[in-house]
Amino acid sequence: MRMVGALLAVHREAAGYTQKSLAERFVVGEEAIASIEQGRRPLKMDLAVQLDELLGTNRTLETAVDNMPEVDLVPRWAEEYLDCEREAIAISLYANQVLPGQLQTEAYARAVFRSRVPVFDEDEIEQFVATRIERQGILHRKVPPTTSFVIWEAVLHDRLGSQKVYIEQLHRLRAYAELPGLALQILPFGRTTHAALDGPFVLLETPEHQRLAYTETQRGSQLIADPDEVAILTQKCAMLRSQALSPEDTRDLLDRLLGEQ
Repeated sequence: MRMVGALLAVHREAAGYTQKSLAERFVVGEEAIASIEQGRRPLKMDLAVQLDELLGTNRTLETAVDNMPEVDLVPRWAEEYLDCEREAIAISLYANQVLPGQLQTEAYARAVFRSRVPVFDEDEIEQFVATRIERQGILHRKVPPTTSFVIWEAVLHDRLGSQKVYIEQLHRLRAYAELPGLALQILPFGRTTHAALDGPFVLLETPEHQRLAYTETQRGSQLIADPDEVAILTQKCAMLRSQALSPEDTRDLLDRLLGEQ
């Protein structure tokens, strides 16, 4: 990604464009161009083709993107979601298998990727962990998105990685539960009703106030823009919040779990 970004910067400057003027030609943010050139965001194929045409670079960028090593690739089905997540002004999420990536410690994230079948090699794992930790920057922006996390209690009791990883992760959750604009709620064991038995999902609101949803399965994912489908998941999310422990009771539960260690 850094190599492709450096190529773009060289060709942009040779054609006499600044990051701002190039962004204006494609109606994308100047920050998006800067992120690509710094290797922090992947250059997507459709934009690479357009840039080659504008800059007269003879398919150089298209070829570079097409031959990216697998370890550097964000899966194509996830690229659009990650773009939306970076810009979101509100994020609501329900998790029932692993902790949300935005809340994971580095050690917990590493344990998640090491659990994958078939296994990743160590270089791949370290790349994926670095990408996941970088995503957490959205919670620490000067103006972070309004975020709501509802997590099934079972996720809190897994010891992915080790007991040490587990304790460190509990401390992280307890600290993040105090962040302004972030609501952390645990859906407890023993409920007689459950609004999201179909599995985890994410709701996003863009700066233009478009509402989107995102779901993942074992072998893929779906970014949902249809208002009717988004509305259904929004209703599920509202019901989950009413079924879960309050943020205050969630902090008490985390304190009890930490006290037992």
